[in-house]
Amino acid sequence: MSQDDEQYSESLKEFLEKITSWYASDREGFRTLYDAAVKNVVPYPEDTPEEVRCDWKNKDIRFLCEFFEEWYAWQPGVNSGLDYIEKFSWLNYENDYGMVFLTCGPGLKMTADFTHLQGLQMDASGPQAKELINRWVEELGPKRMADYTIEDWQTFNEFFVREVREGRRPVDAPTDDSVVVAPADCVINMIVDELTDTTPIPVKTVTMNVGQLLDNSSYAERFLGGTAVSCILMPDSYHRYHAPVAGDVVEARDDIGGVHYGMRDFPELLNKGDVGYGYDYEMFDHFRRGYVIIRTQYLNPRTGERDGEGYVGMVPVGLNSIASVQFLDKFKGPIEKPVAVEKGEEIGNFMYGGSLNILLFEPGRFPALQLHQGQRIGVLEDPERTAGLFTRSYHTQSRRRRPLAP
Repeated sequence: MSQDDEQYSESLKEFLEKITSWYASDREGFRTLYDAAVKNVVPYPEDTPEEVRCDWKNKDIRFLCEFFEEWYAWQPGVNSGLDYIEKFSWLNYENDYGMVFLTCGPGLKMTADFTHLQGLQMDASGPQAKELINRWVEELGPKRMADYTIEDWQTFNEFFVREVREGRRPVDAPTDDSVVVAPADCVINMIVDELTDTTPIPVKTVTMNVGQLLDNSSYAERFLGGTAVSCILMPDSYHRYHAPVAGDVVEARDDIGGVHYGMRDFPELLNKGDVGYGYDYEMFDHFRRGYVIIRTQYLNPRTGERDGEGYVGMVPVGLNSIASVQFLDKFKGPIEKPVAVEKGEEIGNFMYGGSLNILLFEPGRFPALQLHQGQRIGVLEDPERTAGLFTRSYHTQSRRRRPLAP
């Protein structure tokens, strides 16, 4: 496996020797870009919790190597799974130089290489994997684990994409094509009201370029002027994603390359519990992702009769760490002829790492999130989980809205 023309490292030692060599020779500007990034680090807020602090100001290559060593040796917990991602994010927090370093050239190759090593870790079997799985099972607790099929998982990734028990996620209105269902266990937010194809239009500080998000698919124009919904998966959630509507998959891709790290304000994504609200989703155009386009039947809301056909898009985005976007074989592109899909049918999964799905709708077809009385709208959480995954007192709205480096 490789990142462009660079072979991935097969050990941490090889990886550290590689980036140390790159720094010494300033390969492709690695030293220049890293030194500029750490020189221009913006201090994190004063009330940042101790466990996610990391001061990158003017740190040398030895510090970077030691950080990767610690991260590699660290085992993520249910409520601490984002800690090292957040520590790393201070390198590019509101820092244009940090953004350039992580999203271009050798810095991008570095993060891809380390992500590959983390993938090897999460795919490895043995006592360490069993220990980590058992710790997660214990932390999740019997009530939440009761939702899942219990297996003799050999690797952490096998556990991470564990299956839900039959009947635990019933699909609402399976025969009513007008009803859209959640594609995953997720935190949901409306993103924008008028999707654009070229120049992003801010809506409540949020932007999105649907043409770029769909990698210039011919179907992108179907969603111009339409709406988008973010479905963010928390680290300890069920990590398979499913079709939000019934119909036929007419186009699919799971191979759109992109950056692994480089969220200008990663802590803001968590936004004091309202995960993803008001976030600048334009940046997700640049992350590793795939998409499926589903042709579906529209129904007349008064008569229930068919009212033409249209399209719904689903874009799984892999963020940070493993950054995997995996489709079941039947949905892997290119799609030569339409593939039938049922509402709630599994499309694919994310292995360990950050992830979200973005749903795309044609103009006027999905104006708002609408729930019936008695449907689940959330959970009264354990304060420990809330503190670990949803809220930080220092989260503030980003001061600048600039895209990733080209």
